[in-house]
Amino acid sequence: MNEIKRCPVCGGNSYTDYVVLWDKLITEWNLAPNEVDYINRQQGHCCKACGNNMRSLALADAILSSYGFHGTLKQFIETDNAKKLRVLEINEVGGLSPILSKLPLHKIVRYPDSDMTKLDLTSNTYDLVLHSDTLEHIPDPIDGLSECLRVLVNGGLCIFTIPIIIGRLSRSRIGMKNSYHGNPEQSDGDYIVHTEFGADMWTYVIKAGFSAARIHSFEYPAALAIEATKFIGDRINE
Repeated sequence: MNEIKRCPVCGGNSYTDYVVLWDKLITEWNLAPNEVDYINRQQGHCCKACGNNMRSLALADAILSSYGFHGTLKQFIETDNAKKLRVLEINEVGGLSPILSKLPLHKIVRYPDSDMTKLDLTSNTYDLVLHSDTLEHIPDPIDGLSECLRVLVNGGLCIFTIPIIIGRLSRSRIGMKNSYHGNPEQSDGDYIVHTEFGADMWTYVIKAGFSAARIHSFEYPAALAIEATKFIGDRINE
Protein backbone atom coordinates (compact mmCIF):
# COMPACT_ATOMS: atom_id res chain seq x y z
CA MET A 1 0.00 0.00 0.00
CA ASN A 2 1.13 3.55 -0.64
CA GLU A 3 2.16 5.55 2.39
CA ILE A 4 -0.19 8.37 3.32
CA LYS A 5 1.61 11.66 2.76
CA ARG A 6 -0.54 13.98 4.86
CA CYS A 7 -2.75 13.45 7.87
CA PRO A 8 -6.13 15.19 7.36
CA VAL A 9 -6.40 15.76 11.11
CA CYS A 10 -3.14 17.55 11.86
CA GLY A 11 -1.11 17.63 8.64
CA GLY A 12 1.52 15.16 9.87
CA ASN A 13 3.32 12.87 7.43
CA SER A 14 4.86 10.17 9.62
CA TYR A 15 3.09 6.98 10.71
CA THR A 16 3.51 3.93 12.90
CA ASP A 17 1.83 0.51 12.86
CA TYR A 18 0.32 -1.71 15.53
CA VAL A 19 -1.22 -5.18 15.19
CA VAL A 20 -4.78 -4.91 16.47
CA LEU A 21 -6.61 -8.14 15.61
CA TRP A 22 -6.20 -11.26 17.71
CA ASP A 23 -6.57 -14.91 16.71
CA LYS A 24 -9.96 -15.52 18.37
CA LEU A 25 -11.58 -12.54 16.63
CA ILE A 26 -10.02 -13.49 13.30
CA THR A 27 -11.56 -16.96 13.64
CA GLU A 28 -14.99 -15.67 14.75
CA TRP A 29 -15.17 -13.34 11.76
CA ASN A 30 -13.74 -15.94 9.34
CA LEU A 31 -11.24 -13.38 8.07
CA ALA A 32 -8.98 -14.14 5.12
CA PRO A 33 -5.31 -13.04 5.32
CA ASN A 34 -5.90 -9.99 3.08
CA GLU A 35 -8.86 -8.97 5.27
CA VAL A 36 -6.71 -9.26 8.38
CA ASP A 37 -4.14 -7.01 6.71
CA TYR A 38 -6.48 -4.15 5.83
CA ILE A 39 -8.39 -4.26 9.12
CA ASN A 40 -5.12 -4.15 11.04
CA ARG A 41 -4.16 -1.17 8.88
CA GLN A 42 -7.54 0.48 9.49
CA GLN A 43 -7.23 0.22 13.25
CA GLY A 44 -3.47 0.23 13.80
CA HIS A 45 -1.85 2.52 11.20
CA CYS A 46 -1.54 5.76 13.16
CA CYS A 47 -0.26 9.29 12.65
CA LYS A 48 2.74 9.81 14.92
CA ALA A 49 1.89 13.47 15.44
CA CYS A 50 -1.77 13.25 16.56
CA GLY A 51 -2.14 9.51 17.24
CA ASN A 52 -5.22 9.04 15.07
CA ASN A 53 -5.64 5.75 13.22
CA MET A 54 -6.91 5.20 9.70
CA ARG A 55 -10.60 5.03 10.59
CA SER A 56 -10.33 8.41 12.31
CA LEU A 57 -8.39 9.80 9.36
CA ALA A 58 -11.12 8.55 7.03
CA LEU A 59 -13.77 10.23 9.16
CA ALA A 60 -11.84 13.51 9.27
CA ASP A 61 -11.26 13.40 5.52
CA ALA A 62 -14.98 12.80 4.90
CA ILE A 63 -15.93 15.78 7.08
CA LEU A 64 -13.50 18.05 5.22
CA SER A 65 -14.67 16.79 1.84
CA SER A 66 -18.36 17.18 2.73
CA TYR A 67 -17.84 20.83 3.64
CA GLY A 68 -15.40 21.58 0.82
CA PHE A 69 -12.50 22.52 3.08
CA HIS A 70 -8.95 22.07 1.76
CA GLY A 71 -7.01 22.02 4.99
CA THR A 72 -6.82 19.94 8.15
CA LEU A 73 -9.57 19.24 10.67
CA LYS A 74 -7.70 21.32 13.23
CA GLN A 75 -7.81 24.24 10.81
CA PHE A 76 -11.43 23.62 9.83
CA ILE A 77 -12.80 23.96 13.38
CA GLU A 78 -11.34 27.47 13.54
CA THR A 79 -13.42 28.67 10.56
CA ASP A 80 -16.62 30.67 10.90
CA ASN A 81 -18.56 28.02 8.96
CA ALA A 82 -17.48 25.25 11.30
CA LYS A 83 -18.31 27.31 14.39
CA LYS A 84 -21.90 27.62 13.15
CA LEU A 85 -22.36 23.86 12.85
CA ARG A 86 -24.56 22.14 15.41
CA VAL A 87 -22.63 18.89 15.85
CA LEU A 88 -23.77 15.77 17.67
CA GLU A 89 -21.12 13.18 18.51
CA ILE A 90 -22.39 9.74 19.53
CA ASN A 91 -19.68 8.22 21.73
CA GLU A 92 -16.15 9.51 21.22
CA VAL A 93 -15.08 9.39 17.57
CA GLY A 94 -11.55 8.35 18.42
CA GLY A 95 -8.89 11.03 18.65
CA LEU A 96 -11.12 13.49 16.79
CA SER A 97 -13.28 14.02 19.88
CA PRO A 98 -10.98 16.50 21.70
CA ILE A 99 -10.75 18.54 18.50
CA LEU A 100 -14.48 18.55 17.76
CA SER A 101 -15.31 19.42 21.38
CA LYS A 102 -13.80 22.87 20.79
CA LEU A 103 -16.71 23.75 18.50
CA PRO A 104 -19.17 26.03 20.35
CA LEU A 105 -22.28 24.10 19.26
CA HIS A 106 -20.87 20.62 19.86
CA LYS A 107 -22.69 18.03 21.98
CA ILE A 108 -21.64 14.49 22.87
CA VAL A 109 -23.81 11.63 24.15
CA ARG A 110 -22.38 8.36 25.42
CA TYR A 111 -23.46 4.79 26.03
CA PRO A 112 -24.89 3.59 28.42
CA ASP A 113 -26.41 6.93 29.49
CA SER A 114 -27.79 7.40 25.96
CA ASP A 115 -29.37 4.71 23.82
CA MET A 116 -28.55 5.39 20.16
CA THR A 117 -31.95 3.98 19.15
CA LYS A 118 -33.83 6.25 21.59
CA LEU A 119 -31.96 9.53 21.82
CA ASP A 120 -33.38 11.98 24.33
CA LEU A 121 -32.86 14.83 21.88
CA THR A 122 -35.13 17.19 19.98
CA SER A 123 -35.90 16.38 16.34
CA ASN A 124 -34.52 18.56 13.54
CA THR A 125 -31.76 20.08 15.66
CA TYR A 126 -28.30 19.12 14.36
CA ASP A 127 -26.43 19.88 11.15
CA LEU A 128 -23.94 17.05 11.56
CA VAL A 129 -24.09 13.73 13.43
CA LEU A 130 -20.88 11.73 13.86
CA HIS A 131 -20.14 8.24 15.14
CA SER A 132 -17.24 5.86 14.62
CA ASP A 133 -17.28 2.06 14.86
CA THR A 134 -20.42 2.23 17.02
CA LEU A 135 -23.19 1.01 14.74
CA GLU A 136 -22.04 -2.62 14.74
CA HIS A 137 -22.70 -2.71 18.49
CA ILE A 138 -26.33 -1.57 18.14
CA PRO A 139 -28.83 -4.50 18.13
CA ASP A 140 -30.81 -2.84 15.32
CA PRO A 141 -28.50 -0.58 13.28
CA ILE A 142 -31.38 0.72 11.15
CA ASP A 143 -33.09 2.02 14.30
CA GLY A 144 -29.82 3.70 15.28
CA LEU A 145 -29.49 5.40 11.91
CA SER A 146 -33.16 6.39 11.96
CA GLU A 147 -32.54 8.29 15.19
CA CYS A 148 -29.63 10.08 13.54
CA LEU A 149 -32.01 11.04 10.74
CA ARG A 150 -34.63 12.28 13.19
CA VAL A 151 -32.34 14.68 15.04
CA LEU A 152 -30.82 16.11 11.84
CA VAL A 153 -32.15 19.22 10.16
CA ASN A 154 -33.15 18.96 6.50
CA GLY A 155 -29.94 18.96 4.52
CA GLY A 156 -28.01 17.61 7.52
CA LEU A 157 -25.34 14.94 7.33
CA CYS A 158 -24.56 11.83 9.31
CA ILE A 159 -20.93 10.79 8.75
CA PHE A 160 -19.66 7.61 10.31
CA THR A 161 -17.31 4.65 10.09
CA ILE A 162 -17.98 0.96 10.63
CA PRO A 163 -15.76 -2.11 10.19
CA ILE A 164 -16.47 -3.32 6.65
CA ILE A 165 -15.53 -6.68 5.16
CA ILE A 166 -15.76 -5.56 1.54
CA GLY A 167 -15.76 -9.01 -0.07
CA ARG A 168 -18.97 -10.25 1.51
CA LEU A 169 -22.50 -9.14 2.40
CA SER A 170 -23.49 -7.97 5.86
CA ARG A 171 -24.73 -10.52 8.35
CA SER A 172 -26.38 -10.43 11.76
CA ARG A 173 -24.71 -12.31 14.59
CA ILE A 174 -28.07 -13.20 16.18
CA GLY A 175 -27.94 -16.82 17.28
CA MET A 176 -24.12 -16.91 17.01
CA LYS A 177 -21.60 -16.96 19.82
CA ASN A 178 -20.99 -13.50 21.27
CA SER A 179 -18.13 -11.66 19.62
CA TYR A 180 -16.49 -8.59 21.13
CA HIS A 181 -14.38 -5.71 19.93
CA GLY A 182 -12.03 -3.69 22.11
CA ASN A 183 -9.40 -6.16 23.30
CA PRO A 184 -9.14 -9.94 23.78
CA GLU A 185 -10.18 -9.70 27.45
CA GLN A 186 -13.09 -7.30 26.87
CA SER A 187 -16.55 -8.82 27.31
CA ASP A 188 -18.73 -5.89 28.41
CA GLY A 189 -22.17 -5.75 26.83
CA ASP A 190 -21.48 -2.55 24.89
CA TYR A 191 -18.65 -4.27 23.02
CA ILE A 192 -20.80 -7.10 21.67
CA VAL A 193 -20.88 -7.12 17.87
CA HIS A 194 -24.44 -7.48 16.58
CA THR A 195 -23.76 -6.88 12.87
CA GLU A 196 -20.80 -7.69 10.64
CA PHE A 197 -21.01 -5.12 7.85
CA GLY A 198 -20.14 -5.94 4.25
CA ALA A 199 -20.41 -4.42 0.79
CA ASP A 200 -24.15 -3.73 1.20
CA MET A 201 -23.64 -1.45 4.23
CA TRP A 202 -25.10 1.47 2.25
CA THR A 203 -28.53 -0.22 2.20
CA TYR A 204 -28.85 0.30 5.95
CA VAL A 205 -28.60 4.05 5.37
CA ILE A 206 -31.38 4.05 2.78
CA LYS A 207 -33.62 1.73 4.82
CA ALA A 208 -33.25 4.12 7.75
CA GLY A 209 -34.84 6.86 5.64
CA PHE A 210 -31.87 8.84 4.35
CA SER A 211 -32.16 9.97 0.75
CA ALA A 212 -28.51 9.42 -0.18
CA ALA A 213 -25.51 7.36 0.89
CA ARG A 214 -22.03 8.37 -0.22
CA ILE A 215 -18.86 6.39 0.43
CA HIS A 216 -15.67 8.39 1.05
CA SER A 217 -12.46 6.51 0.35
CA PHE A 218 -9.41 7.92 2.09
CA GLU A 219 -7.62 4.67 1.29
CA TYR A 220 -9.33 1.60 -0.16
CA PRO A 221 -10.14 -0.75 1.47
CA ALA A 222 -8.69 0.22 4.85
CA ALA A 223 -10.10 3.71 5.31
CA LEU A 224 -13.72 4.19 4.26
CA ALA A 225 -16.35 6.51 5.73
CA ILE A 226 -20.06 6.77 4.94
CA GLU A 227 -21.96 10.02 4.51
CA ALA A 228 -25.76 9.88 4.84
CA THR A 229 -27.80 12.88 3.70
CA LYS A 230 -31.20 13.96 4.97
CA PHE A 231 -33.29 15.11 2.02
CA ILE A 232 -34.23 18.78 1.65
CA GLY A 233 -37.87 18.99 0.59
CA ASP A 234 -41.36 17.78 1.23
CA ARG A 235 -40.53 14.03 1.05
CA ILE A 236 -39.42 14.04 4.67
CA ASN A 237 -42.01 12.66 7.06
CA GLU A 238 -41.38 14.54 10.27
